[in-house]
Amino acid sequence: MHGPMAYFYDGLTARRHAAHVALSTDRSALIITSDSLPDPVQWRLMDLRTVTKRAGGDRLSVTRHTASFDEAPRDTARLVILDPELIDWMLRTRPDLGKVERQPGMLRKLAVYAAGAIAATALILLVILPALANVLARVIPIDREIAFGRTVVTQMQQQLEWMGGAETLVCDDPAGLAALDVMLNRLTATRDMSYAIDLQVFDHPMVNAFAAPGGQVVILQGLIDESRSAEELAGVLAHELAHVESRDATRLALRAAGSAGLLSMLVGDFTGGALFAGLGEQLLSAHYTRDAEAAADMFALEMMEAAQIDATGFADFFETLAEHEGHDGHGLPEYFSSHPVTSDRAARAQLFALEQTQTRPILSDAQWRDLQQVCE
Repeated sequence: MHGPMAYFYDGLTARRHAAHVALSTDRSALIITSDSLPDPVQWRLMDLRTVTKRAGGDRLSVTRHTASFDEAPRDTARLVILDPELIDWMLRTRPDLGKVERQPGMLRKLAVYAAGAIAATALILLVILPALANVLARVIPIDREIAFGRTVVTQMQQQLEWMGGAETLVCDDPAGLAALDVMLNRLTATRDMSYAIDLQVFDHPMVNAFAAPGGQVVILQGLIDESRSAEELAGVLAHELAHVESRDATRLALRAAGSAGLLSMLVGDFTGGALFAGLGEQLLSAHYTRDAEAAADMFALEMMEAAQIDATGFADFFETLAEHEGHDGHGLPEYFSSHPVTSDRAARAQLFALEQTQTRPILSDAQWRDLQQVCE
């Protein structure tokens, strides 16, 4: 021969063998010979599989399908064919050249691995992260918690402003804010609070309020609009103050941050701004445990009792929510709900109110009107 028809790599050494390739007499195998090989190598055509094929068809790299511990079982040796006629003949007559082989049971093994990964992820999300969040919420320094909470609120504010097309959501009417301070001071006057409460109102139609880490509390204008009395709003505010004091918001935020971090590793990058915005959304639609919600309700009722505020308004608020939910708040059985059933909460608040002996209005009529117009 004038030049090598192929190069053979034995898979054991890095040496390249200049080889000659020919078909066996029965045309069922390739016979590979080389001056540097001790003996001819015979590969059955039915076992050949392509490794790579360079564009233009000037070479064809093949190996041999055989038992191995790899996912795709194949021989470690490789043959690079340079003869155009042989390449053309093999591509025309060997339909299995491009076949992708898999180890027997590989799909079952992959399914087992996937199930294990899902189970491990669920264990982390549902068991380990909540337990870790509970521990961290008790030991994180308050100054760090306050800074964390402010960042969450700021990011959520920016996101809501972007979604609504508003320049700012923060309500700043002086008379309305003064009335809100009266309400806050009245509620906390008899309590030794762990945090200096930073209370804001956002001009958003959602009927909601939320507590963020570090004493940050936000009331949305929609809640003020739906409240039929200052006492209704005071009950909700007292409930959020309970979450602040119990560090429920901190636990929820830490858990959400851990979940977001884990999911970002699984599905891709999660930027810092999006992370905090996501935490804000978690707090806005906070789903505390049933025990935490029930404890916050009792904290609020006791706070209202100490401040001589009629708890009937708190009960009225739950009744209003039950009307919005439909079916008297029984959209889901209580056991499957992250919150106690709304009608049950209303009944407990109403019973508490009936046992109160001395109450007085939390705001004057003029102060309540000012608060209702805090975003105007």
